[in-house]
Amino acid sequence: MTGMFDGKRILITGGTGSLGQALTRRLMTGVEGLPESVTVFSRDEAKQHYMRLDFMHRDAVTDEVIFENSRQRLRFKIGDVRDYEGLARAVKGSDIVFCAAALKQVPSCEYFPWEATRTNIEGAANLVRAISELDLPVETVVGISTDKACKPVNVMGMTKAIQERVFIDGNIHCAATRFICARYGNVLASRGSVVPLFLDQIAAGGPVTITTTDMTRFLLTLDDAVDTIYAAVRSGRAGDTYIPRCRSAKMTDLAAQLIGARHIETIVTGIRPGEKIHEILVSEEEATRTVDGSDGYFAVRPMLPELAGPVEQPALIGDYSSASNLMSSTELADFLKRKLPDAVAANQLA
Repeated sequence: MTGMFDGKRILITGGTGSLGQALTRRLMTGVEGLPESVTVFSRDEAKQHYMRLDFMHRDAVTDEVIFENSRQRLRFKIGDVRDYEGLARAVKGSDIVFCAAALKQVPSCEYFPWEATRTNIEGAANLVRAISELDLPVETVVGISTDKACKPVNVMGMTKAIQERVFIDGNIHCAATRFICARYGNVLASRGSVVPLFLDQIAAGGPVTITTTDMTRFLLTLDDAVDTIYAAVRSGRAGDTYIPRCRSAKMTDLAAQLIGARHIETIVTGIRPGEKIHEILVSEEEATRTVDGSDGYFAVRPMLPELAGPVEQPALIGDYSSASNLMSSTELADFLKRKLPDAVAANQLA
């Protein structure tokens, strides 16, 4: 049976990031069809160098893709989504584009809001512009978003919220291309996320830093994030934003689970610039146009009437915030054992 990526030429902007690498690794397995090529587009040559070594010279690819095939399929291009001409050259010849390029560190975006705007908004606009003006036959574009884009209070979330709208509007200007988004919460093992920080602090003997004792976050793994993206590609309609069903946890509970029986101090440092206490994945306004998508995901239909279509049966979401979907201590312990088996095996978790 033919998979949805069989023979496709795939471009991943920001492909050297945590999500980009996880997505590349999954694509290279050929589980949903083996692409003709996977091109990693980013501005960091050092990360590209080490990623190339990882995938091509350290047996990082799976048995289904031998070394010679990986060398032919996996490609790297230096460039920046802010540069229209460079991005247009990279997109040319692509069937599917995953837009993972982003400035995503919340405090950094607060101090450099224009830089966040250029990457997160202008980069998306450049992609839509290239497909439209050059009449490129791109089949699907997936914008990788975040829960911070829902009712945003920080620059990172604001720019990502507008990025979602830029991609949704792209469906109007590029009728032959399907633009969709995938929105999800805190990824457990991604660079800059809370779990690696806590584990590093624990390994150093503490203290473990909590910004506020009330803080909650949705939790999922990189594989869960890739699953969401795959579901969007498989079943999303033009303008859809796909959202996983996931649980949340208090950061104090997460820290306690990671510390276990160790005598390690926890200190409260105060909220960082732009930080929210609770996140939300579907707003009250969006809930009226949210439906049950494929494989247990939610799909937020676009507000543009040219794309929306009728929403006969909205999903019964209720309050989809991290404050109201909390795991108990037992549930969180089970979750971490399932989602972080390597950490458990290494006795990093009590």
